[in-house]
Amino acid sequence: MSTRGVTITVNGEARSIECDPRTSLLDALREHLHLTGTKKGCNQGACGACTVLVDGRRINACLTLAFMHDGAEVTTIEGLATGDALHPLQAAFIDCDGLQCGFCTPGQIVSGVACINEGHASSAAEIQAWMSGNICRCGAYPGIIAAISQAAGRS
Repeated sequence: MSTRGVTITVNGEARSIECDPRTSLLDALREHLHLTGTKKGCNQGACGACTVLVDGRRINACLTLAFMHDGAEVTTIEGLATGDALHPLQAAFIDCDGLQCGFCTPGQIVSGVACINEGHASSAAEIQAWMSGNICRCGAYPGIIAAISQAAGRS
């Protein structure tokens, strides 16, 4: 199979790769661009570990092909901090113990950023509903909800 050129802006930097047209955005990020913060969980779109922002909208990177986002702006967990300064939600995850094993944490944080930006963080119940696509096998949900609430300025 022939390869296809794809250029995406990842975390503010234009990046071009050559990949098989069947390459998922997740595999392009992890294997071609070596951005391993975005995790491969179920690889079926059920767990949310691979959540990234594409043009400001959260998506499961395992369910979309890289070439479909040629010219798009992608934000991964690596792109949220500014230098050594954590994103407010990253800091809130630490403050509120929003993680245990940490595997789901990148996807939870990226999805949480979108949840706040979308205006869906006005209550714990609303956060829980809008974060339902992100699974935490450790059960750190109380800390995750508290962290999103804190970052949204509700606590």
